[in-house]
Amino acid sequence: MTFTITRRLALAATLAAGFTVPAFADSQEKLDSIHFLIPGGAGGGWDGTARGTGEALTKSGIVGKASYENMSGGGGGKAIGYLIENADSNHGTMMVNSTPIVIRSLTKVFPQNFRDLTLIAGTIGDYAAIVVGKDSDIGSMDDLIAAYKKNPRKVAVGGGSVPGGMDHLVAAMVMEAAGEDPLDLKYIAYDAGGKAMAGLLSGEISALSTGFSEAVALAEAGEVKIIGVTAPERVAAYEDARTMKEQGIDTEFVNWRGFFAAPGLPDEQKEKYIAALTAMYETDEWADVRDRNGWVDIFNPGDDFEAFLVKQETVIGDLMKKLGFL
Repeated sequence: MTFTITRRLALAATLAAGFTVPAFADSQEKLDSIHFLIPGGAGGGWDGTARGTGEALTKSGIVGKASYENMSGGGGGKAIGYLIENADSNHGTMMVNSTPIVIRSLTKVFPQNFRDLTLIAGTIGDYAAIVVGKDSDIGSMDDLIAAYKKNPRKVAVGGGSVPGGMDHLVAAMVMEAAGEDPLDLKYIAYDAGGKAMAGLLSGEISALSTGFSEAVALAEAGEVKIIGVTAPERVAAYEDARTMKEQGIDTEFVNWRGFFAAPGLPDEQKEKYIAALTAMYETDEWADVRDRNGWVDIFNPGDDFEAFLVKQETVIGDLMKKLGFL
C-alpha cells in the first residue's frame, strides 16, 4: 500500500480557504490574564504559537499578563485530558492545538476529540519544512532524495510528532511527491519539536520534518539549513528557503493552529477570548510576531471553527478508511 493518502490528506487537513480574516471591532474590553496550556515541550510549534500569541496580546495591551504551561505526553492527549478533568478550575486557560487533534482522535491515540472541548478559534497557519544540520553534506531536496534512493534505511527523518502524526505525514507526502516509496521512510519520533531539533543537531537523524516557523530562528542563527518548504512561493520570513515546487516536488501543505478551552466554559468568557483574538489581528505587535515566524493569518471563531473541524474530520476519516489507515 502506498502513501497516496498523504498529499490528499494534507490538502484536506488545511482547507485554508475556509478561514477568513475578521472585521475588527474598534475597542475591546481588556482581559486581566490568560493562561496558555501547551500540549508539547518547549521549542515546538504549539509552544511557539502560544507564546507568540501571548506576546502579541500583552504587548498590545489587549491582555494584562500571560502565563504558560508545557504539558507533554500522549501525543497531546495528556493536556486535553487534564483540561477536561479539571474544567471547573481552568476557566482562565486556553489550550493551543492543531490538525493532529483531528488525526489523533480518529486513530485513537487519545479517546477525546474536539467536541469534548470549548472551541475558541483557528488563528494561524504554518508551512512545513525539511531541514538539515548546518554541516550536513545535504544542501537541497535533490541531495536528500539522492541519499534516500541510495539507501532509504540510512536516511532517518525525525519529527516532533508520533508515528503517523503530522510531521511523519508531511515527510511521507514529500517523499511520495518526489516519486519515492514513503513506506520505506525511516521516521524517528521525538516528543515535541525542540527535542527533534536537538536530535538533528546531534546527528541522530539526517533531516527533520518540522514547522517552518520552528526552523526560521535556527536557520537565521546558522544552526540549520532549510532545504525545502511546503509553501506555494517563498515566505518573506526567510526568503532563502526554496519551496518544494521550485525543486520539482509538486506538493504544498499548511497546518492550522488554534485555541480551545475547557468544557463548560461560560459563553461570556468564550466571547471575551474570541474578542481578544479578533482585536489582536489589528495590532502591529501581532504583525511582528506573525512575520517573524512566517505564519499565515487565518481566523475562524466559535461555531465556524466547529463546522470547519467537522468537515475536516469527515474528509480525513473517509480517506483513511478507504486506504486502510482506520
